[in-house]
Amino acid sequence: MRIGSMLCWMAAAGLLLGIPVHAQDGGHHAKHSSAPPVLAPGWGPLAFTSPVPGSYRLPPLAEAPDGEVLTSDGTSSTLHEVFGDDVILLSFIYLSCSDVNGCPLATAVLDRVQTRLGEDPEIAGRLRLVSLSFDPSRDTPAAMRRHAKNFAGGGIEWRFLTTASEAKLQPILEAYGQRIRKEVDAEGNELGTFSHLLRVFLIDSNRRIRNIYTVSFLHADTLIADVKTLLMEAEEAPARAAVRAPDPAAAPGSRGPGDPRKGYERSDFRTRSVPLEARRGTPTDLAARVGHAPLGLPPVPVPADNALTPAKVALGRKLFYDRRLSLNGTFSCAMCHIPEQGFANNELATAVGIEGRSVRRNAPTLYNVAYLERLFHDGRETRLEHQVWGPLLARNEMGNPSIGAVVEKIRAAPDYAGLFESAFPGRGLAMETIGMSIASYERALVSGDSPFDRWHYGEDESAAGEAVERGFQLFTGRAGCSACHSVGPDAALFTDGALHNTGIGYTASMGNAPGSMRILVAPGQYLSVDPALVAQVSEPRPSDLGLYEITQDPADRWKYRTPSLRNVALTAPYMHDGSLATLEEVVSFYNGGGIPNQELDPLMRPLGLSAEQQADLVSLLEALTGSDVDELVSDAFAAPIGDVR
Repeated sequence: MRIGSMLCWMAAAGLLLGIPVHAQDGGHHAKHSSAPPVLAPGWGPLAFTSPVPGSYRLPPLAEAPDGEVLTSDGTSSTLHEVFGDDVILLSFIYLSCSDVNGCPLATAVLDRVQTRLGEDPEIAGRLRLVSLSFDPSRDTPAAMRRHAKNFAGGGIEWRFLTTASEAKLQPILEAYGQRIRKEVDAEGNELGTFSHLLRVFLIDSNRRIRNIYTVSFLHADTLIADVKTLLMEAEEAPARAAVRAPDPAAAPGSRGPGDPRKGYERSDFRTRSVPLEARRGTPTDLAARVGHAPLGLPPVPVPADNALTPAKVALGRKLFYDRRLSLNGTFSCAMCHIPEQGFANNELATAVGIEGRSVRRNAPTLYNVAYLERLFHDGRETRLEHQVWGPLLARNEMGNPSIGAVVEKIRAAPDYAGLFESAFPGRGLAMETIGMSIASYERALVSGDSPFDRWHYGEDESAAGEAVERGFQLFTGRAGCSACHSVGPDAALFTDGALHNTGIGYTASMGNAPGSMRILVAPGQYLSVDPALVAQVSEPRPSDLGLYEITQDPADRWKYRTPSLRNVALTAPYMHDGSLATLEEVVSFYNGGGIPNQELDPLMRPLGLSAEQQADLVSLLEALTGSDVDELVSDAFAAPIGDVR
C-alpha cells in the first residue's frame, strides 16, 4: 500500500495490522489521548457483502459546487475544470493531520480504490480522485506536489489541490457543508490542527453529488461498488450521460435537472425540473377536487357534453405525458407544460417543439385553464376539447401529419386497449374522445387557497404579511392592475379574459435595432453581431401580430390574452414572447406605462410607483401561489405513460 509520509507513523505503530475495527463516533478529529485509537471500518475488511454494482440506484443529492483552486504545480483553476467529465471521488484533507480516523483514513481508502480499479483501463479513464486541502497556509502547491508523488502511477489520476488563501477556500467549504475549526491552546494560540467531520463525496460526470461518505461508511468496497454503478448507469443512458456544457469554465455548475445555472446572465437562475429517477408521485382524485373549488376560486365550469369523471381524467393524464403522441415519438404535451415548472417552461422564452423546431410564443401555464373562455395567447380557441389538436398537429410542436395518424397510433398501442371504451362507453377511441380526455385532465388542474386567498377571502390576518396587504391596495387602487386582472367579492381569476395591447408585441415586430444584435454564444457569454450577418444563416423571424391574425382587424394588432396571475411566481418567463424574465421586470414594465404605439391599450399609463411600492406588488404576486401545487405535481409524476420506446 502506497500510503505516503502522512501515514508512516501509523504503520510504525502497527495500526494497520489486524486491530479490531470499530468506527470512532461521528468521525470527528479528536485530540490525542494515550489510549490506542479505535479504528474505523475503512481500515479493515468490510463487515458485510457489498451490493452488486448496478443492482441499485444513487439518486442525485445536489449539484457539486465549484470554486477557485490551485493545482499542485501552482496553476489557477476551478474544481469543475479539474473534475472534467469524469466520475469524481472528492476528499477534504490537510497534510499534517494525525488522527487515524481522519484525513489518513480518507487517503488510505482512496489509495485502495486507485490500486484496485487502476488495473481496469475502461474504469481508469473515467474515474478521477481529487483531494483538496483546507490548510492553504501550510499545504502550498509545492507541499501538495511532494505529497502527490506518493500516489503517482496508480492507474487512476489523483489530483491534489489547495487554494490561494483561506478567503478562496471558505466559499468551497461552505458550499460542501464542511465545518472546519482551528484548534487552539488555553491561551488561544493555534495548534496547527483542525477539528472537522470527515466527508468524501462521490460526484457523477454531470457534476451532481451522488453519495456522501462519513467515517462509519467510508470503505473501499462500497466506494468501488458505487463508482461502478454510476459508470453502468452512464452506459445504459448514453444520451443523457453525453450532455455536457460547451465550456466548463464558462458555465460552472450548469449540469443536471434542478441545478443552479451559474455563469448565466441572471445569477439567481435555477431550474425547477426534477431528475427522471426522482419522479415518483402519488395519484390524486382530480375529478373529486374539481367538485370542491379551493378557496378564492369560483365553481369550475364543466361542459354538459363532457362531464368530468375519474376515468376521463386518468386517460387524459396518460395522454398528456405520452411522447408517442408526437410524430417521432419524442415529444409530449408535458415537455412544454412541465409540472414542476408551473405547467409552463421556466427555461425557454419561447417553446421548442420536435427536432428543436422553434415556436414563436411562450408556453402558457395550464393552472386554472378550466376558467378561460379564450385559449392560446391570441384567443383563437374557446374550448379545451378543441385546443388540444393545435399542438398535436402543428409542424413545429408535435408535428403529426393528420388527425387520423394520431388516432391510429393510439389504437396500435396495447396499453391503451379498453381505456377509451371505459372512459367513453358506447363511443371509444375517436378524434373527439382524445380531445375530451386531455381536456378533462387540463380542466382538473385547479389551484387556489393561496396565502392571498386565506388573507383576503378567508379573513386570516396572519396568512399574508404587510407587504402583501400594501401590494393589494396598490393593485386595486393607484396601479390599476385589477382593471385587467379582475378580483371579485367572492373569488378572483385575476384575468378579465380579454386581449390587450401593451406594446410588447409591437416592439418585437420592429425587429432588431440597426447596428448590432446581442447573441448568446455560451452560458453567460454574449457577442454583439451585425443583424445582417445573423440573417444570412437564420430563417426569417416569424411575424406575430396577435389577435389581428385571427380577426384581420387592424385595431387588433399586438393584442394578447390577459393571463391569470395565480401561481405566477412559478411560471417565468413572462409575456406572450417570454421577453420579461422576472416579476420585478414585469412590474417595472407596467410602471413605465408599456411601449407606445398607435394601438396601445388606453388602460396603459405610467404609474410613477416607487421602488418600495413595486416591491410590494411583487410580494402580492408571490402570495398567489396555491397551497395545492405540490399535490398536482405529485399526481403528474404518478402518470402511467406506457411503453415509450
